[in-house]
Amino acid sequence: MSPDDGTPGGTIWTRGRRLGIDVGAVRVGVAMCDPDGILATPVETVPRGAAEDAGEPAVRRIAELVTEHDVVGVVLGLPRNLRGEDGPAARAAREFADALTAGLDVPVELVDERMTTVVAARQLSGRGVKGRKQRAVVDQAAAVQILQGWLDRARS
Repeated sequence: MSPDDGTPGGTIWTRGRRLGIDVGAVRVGVAMCDPDGILATPVETVPRGAAEDAGEPAVRRIAELVTEHDVVGVVLGLPRNLRGEDGPAARAAREFADALTAGLDVPVELVDERMTTVVAARQLSGRGVKGRKQRAVVDQAAAVQILQGWLDRARS
């Protein structure tokens, strides 16, 4: 895994699709960028399996997406607290990243994703998407925020 300070470090920019991942306790949001790394778009929300399940369905589905779309890298959000420290959610994201790293042949990079789900939920509310409909897509929207932020930093 690459550095997790929020900057696209350790990775030399190469053309190709990347997946953005927002890991939650119940669902995993997935986003993807175009091969030139300009725009991140939502892909799907994948249900989580049991954390101790080595063959977790979300890991398998992400592996399928990597193969299906010729993905060159995965950017996974690390939900640190506001002080920049790891809490339970960050530890769970690191475990998920470890499972992805073991199951994929592409690099997995952790990036700081403080507040992305909050921002995504506010954006969806501002567009009139609320309640149950919002829960269905908020993880994808957060994954878009994670990946787009990484892409913007990588290009600057």
